[in-house]
Amino acid sequence: MEATTPVRDALDRPLSDLRISVTDRCNFRCTYCMPREAFGPGHAFLPRSALLTYEEIARTARIFVGMGVSKIRLTGGEPLLRRDIERLVEMLASIDGVNDLSLTTNGTFLAAKAQSLKDAGLQRVTVSLDSLDAVTFGAMNDIDLPIERVLAGIEAASSSGLTPVKINCVVRRGVNEDQILPLARYFKGSGHVMRFIEYMDVGATNEWQLRDVVPAKEIVELIHNVMPLRSRGRGSATDVAERYAYADGSGEIGVIASVTRPFCGDCSRARLSADGRLFTCLFATAGTDLRGPLRAGATDSELSDLVGGVWGMRTDRYSEERGKTPVLIPKIEMSFIGG
Repeated sequence: MEATTPVRDALDRPLSDLRISVTDRCNFRCTYCMPREAFGPGHAFLPRSALLTYEEIARTARIFVGMGVSKIRLTGGEPLLRRDIERLVEMLASIDGVNDLSLTTNGTFLAAKAQSLKDAGLQRVTVSLDSLDAVTFGAMNDIDLPIERVLAGIEAASSSGLTPVKINCVVRRGVNEDQILPLARYFKGSGHVMRFIEYMDVGATNEWQLRDVVPAKEIVELIHNVMPLRSRGRGSATDVAERYAYADGSGEIGVIASVTRPFCGDCSRARLSADGRLFTCLFATAGTDLRGPLRAGATDSELSDLVGGVWGMRTDRYSEERGKTPVLIPKIEMSFIGG
């Protein structure tokens, strides 16, 4: 299916990026995403029958590509927990018009999977790593896992050609802001891109408070004072990260400032949950069911009309209007629709 002119929402934003959550399960219990208090042993995850099959995901992806999507990212939960994920990667990589196919992971299983993912057609990976200090690392993800396992996954990804590897750190005041410089130093000159993310009020279980946010400006100044930086802006209007190059030419960092410098005006991302619901914002409160029509025999044209209708009415700009939205509105958890 050839890509057409991208559909545009009510604020004239195109649909060009699709993030696909393949599972709501994760082996981490990060305090900003899946805190153990809410996602403990009794938590009811989606049954297998509720998950979109790989064939359903690939069909849906083709429909999105026909509407202008060229970038697809696989997320979760932890996507590498989904069995035979390489098969899905191969199916998506074969779709005409997919120019950028990537995956976000916590890195636990990446060392064992990197080469097979690359061979299947994956182009890049982003790895979550919130600290190089073992105690802080454990405090952030609330599991007993050696950091070395994640670092080995990053190097395996690099060796396999899943480059550039991007490393994401969510910075939370009083928890891991002392890891900003160690992380920047560690990956400086490595060819990888270290990215720092402002702690966001996603979902309803992480007890977010504005005082816990370390602003991007503070992060950049902290690094710049030790390792001088030069602003490179964004790679494109729809990129979420502001880029800064080291003045000595040894690489770059990125900052994602959803709280203090919102980028809603250029947001081109749709999200497909593991159970086949379409979400038009990371901070959404509800989604549109695509699994039902898929399994009821809807044609590609009917599904395209459904997606186009939802996107055409889209007015989401939560980060720009943060503070106007009632705190108690039950936003969808990030582990359900991907970051």
